[in-house]
Amino acid sequence: MSAVTDAAPATTPQGAVVQSVRDSLVIARRNVIRMTRIPEMVIFGLIQPIMFVVLFSYVFGGSINVPGAGLSPSGYREFLMAGIFAQTVTFATAGAGAGIADDMHKGLIDRFRSLPMARGAVLTGRTLADLVQTALTLVVLAVVAVLVGWRTHENFGKVLAGFGLLLLLGYAFSWIGALIGLSVRTPEAATSGGLIWLFPLTFISNAFVPSENMPTFLRTIANWNPFSATVQACRQLFGNLPAGYPVPEAWPMQHPVLASLLWSVLIVVVFRTLAVRKYRRADA
Repeated sequence: MSAVTDAAPATTPQGAVVQSVRDSLVIARRNVIRMTRIPEMVIFGLIQPIMFVVLFSYVFGGSINVPGAGLSPSGYREFLMAGIFAQTVTFATAGAGAGIADDMHKGLIDRFRSLPMARGAVLTGRTLADLVQTALTLVVLAVVAVLVGWRTHENFGKVLAGFGLLLLLGYAFSWIGALIGLSVRTPEAATSGGLIWLFPLTFISNAFVPSENMPTFLRTIANWNPFSATVQACRQLFGNLPAGYPVPEAWPMQHPVLASLLWSVLIVVVFRTLAVRKYRRADA
């Protein structure tokens, strides 16, 4: 009588995808619950962008000349808000990196690696939870912007599309934060590493001032900056570009919505690949 051996069923690609999605959602839920138990994380994340809205609106509102709007405070306010929204979602990168670095420092990542779960689920779940926090921040920030005089002039669908591009940019940059968090030893280093490159990225852009007044070298960088593409796309979708505003000749500024999508998808693909590879080799 021959012995019959039951072979373990091989995991199909479809089954692996389902497991990865399920594991990612479990990790995301864990991080969202953690945020609700530490409300100061959300509160402090809201204070900075609100300060930027108030300070830029009232301190610089009548001093910066926006082509087509002149020195009008209300014109600058509408020009400004897309930049503030984009800055807010990108600055969440530092928090994402610090959170992952903290999990590494406490040995939590090693525990996750010992479990039978998809390798990329820990990072994907973390970035999804950060996306939830970013969406909440954007909602509060939009309310504050309306209170200080910001208005949209396009239909509801286009406005939603603009916020969708902002969330996609924030999600893309959270993968950069994940890579930074896996590459340093402490949460403090992750916070510093997550901010040090964001300041030149956001300020050498069209977020706060028109790029036309910059020196040629900086203007070229600003026009091809992925951050600038999203800002320009949001201004277009929100209807916040003044009637006489000159559109730069650079391709991303001529086609900002498409450029924003391409930049964000490229950043996700590149930095997710690097972060997952780093996660597999990282030592706590």
